[in-house]
Amino acid sequence: MIVINHSIFIIEDDQAIVEMVETYLTKEGYAVTVAGDGDEGLRKFEQAQGRFDLLLVDLMMPKIDGMEVIRRIRAYSHVPILIMSAKDSDIDKALGLGFGADDYIEKPFSMIELSARLKAIIRRATQYASVETKHNTLNMGDLRIDFDSFAVFKQEEPIKLTSKEFEILRLFAAHPNRVFTKAQIYAKVWNDDYYGDENVINVHMSRLRDKIEDNPSEPRYIKTLWGIGYKWEG
Repeated sequence: MIVINHSIFIIEDDQAIVEMVETYLTKEGYAVTVAGDGDEGLRKFEQAQGRFDLLLVDLMMPKIDGMEVIRRIRAYSHVPILIMSAKDSDIDKALGLGFGADDYIEKPFSMIELSARLKAIIRRATQYASVETKHNTLNMGDLRIDFDSFAVFKQEEPIKLTSKEFEILRLFAAHPNRVFTKAQIYAKVWNDDYYGDENVINVHMSRLRDKIEDNPSEPRYIKTLWGIGYKWEG
């Protein structure tokens, strides 16, 4: 008997890929919903009212492309998003992550690899939902981090962070003045081996700085140590 644990929403126009992924994930115990283009994807996501645990989004789709889908959803939701796309340029990866996706997987991919990515992303999201911290709220300069609600405030104004951005911020907040290399950040936040893809780190760090710093080009909190990595100065 299959026990359904998580709900996956696939937004993809290639029917062959949809059938392959949907069949595999259903056998794995996931509840799967499908949309064939970006417009349908946005409508179904709004109608679902937050019941999806993860989104699989293609970049190249009719009507509304995947980039725009991710951008619109990120305006009001922190649901984990995994890009699946045949486009393999660094620019496309950076743009997708820049709009708020958590990770990407390149076509063609194996079902085993996809399953591992999904489980890792859901596991991280679940850990955040159940985390217990000794100090539930942390004040650092004009920032306030609420670990219970995973909320961040700057001068008491809420800041919208993606799950990855919050994980990076939490990592730094837990280790002030400690220097982290890009490989260490990737290993701790993405829980995966680092293969030198700096775009993933660079995009997330840039977006985080844009949201928490008064002047991202002269950051107060996240300092760059050129050739080494980053550190937090509260």
